Amino acid sequence: MNFDLVVRNARLAGLDAKAELTDIGVKDGRYAAIGPRLAGKGAEEVDAAGKVVSPGFVETHIHLDKSCTIDRCACEGRRSPHDAMERVSAVKHTFTVEDVNARARQTLERCILHGASLMRTHVDVDPKVGLRGFEGVKSLIEEYRWAIDIEICVMPQEGLTNNPGTDELLIEAIEGGARVIGAAPNLDTDPAAQIRRIFDIAREFDIDIDMHLDSGASASRLDTLLVCELAEKYGWGGRVTIGHVTKLSTMPLPDVEQVARRMADAGVALTVLPATDLYLSGRDQEFNVRRGVVDANRLTRLGVNCSISSNNIRNPFTPFGDGQLIRQANMYANIQQRGMSDDLADIWSMFTTRSARIMRRDGYGIAPGNAADFVVVDASSSVDALREIAPTLMGFKAGRRTFTRQPAVLHRP
Repeated sequence: MNFDLVVRNARLAGLDAKAELTDIGVKDGRYAAIGPRLAGKGAEEVDAAGKVVSPGFVETHIHLDKSCTIDRCACEGRRSPHDAMERVSAVKHTFTVEDVNARARQTLERCILHGASLMRTHVDVDPKVGLRGFEGVKSLIEEYRWAIDIEICVMPQEGLTNNPGTDELLIEAIEGGARVIGAAPNLDTDPAAQIRRIFDIAREFDIDIDMHLDSGASASRLDTLLVCELAEKYGWGGRVTIGHVTKLSTMPLPDVEQVARRMADAGVALTVLPATDLYLSGRDQEFNVRRGVVDANRLTRLGVNCSISSNNIRNPFTPFGDGQLIRQANMYANIQQRGMSDDLADIWSMFTTRSARIMRRDGYGIAPGNAADFVVVDASSSVDALREIAPTLMGFKAGRRTFTRQPAVLHRP
């Protein structure tokens, strides 16, 4: 059989460095055959040379509309509180569709170059910014479809029940193509009312939910429990994700496990955002500072689907970042002190297969018949890739090459 593309000598993600190398044949944008020493030729032949070949990486939670604004926001005048939301809010009136598009494009291309082929981006919708953020990002969906699939989650970052006009803008954005609705009840005068309204909108338009939830230093009140209750009540299990939930990191383990089982039963997933959660947590402390990052490995073993993502990039919420999910996963593993192979294999799934499940993408992964979206990583196993923060070397979308990065070369004397 002849193929459009054959990748030779690949080491599939999840296998150790001693596993047998395999070939991957792609036809009409899909995996047609996978196995050692495939017969037949490809119109394009790529030698992976024993490097890791992984399903394309998945960003389930990023803010393209607010990325690359750190230099236009006011300086951080004090350590606690950080005032990140207020500092971004103060410059939203300067956002134009063209401005958002240019900044989002810059961040998006970095994500693609680091292996992302599927993305859910959160976009602020409120009277200050209107739909300019939404429109600036929306136009990128078609333009970059050759490299990445993007869906937009619109969210009321600055409140909903206490921010007149926001509800109408959310509806307008959904009617204009947003496929997910978000929430930020921490910043609402009536958090429960916002959560209930978001579920109402999701049911009306039959869309998924992805909420910013339960950031804080005390777990005396958990909105997560209300979200679980409503997910069960309305049959939205498997369609609800909550992000951050740093309050879980402050709780005794028996209490965390009780919440995790509740989430698993209700079908509510969790996205951990290591860079932001670490940067913003514990600012009221001078020593023995809280890290604020949830142990997703523990939650996955209790049945919760978890992902790891970048969240904010180069803005007051997170002044750093380049869209490299391997770096985010490495940071998470360091914070949680998860360094053994089984833990790292689970972490790899948190920006590949588990993330694709959050976005309800069937047919994801390296298997015959699935779309041939994959990345080649400069490491001999996915465990080594996480330990080394290995660079990506090539990416493919539906079997078409989307980027190439040359490996570093030593020039010996």
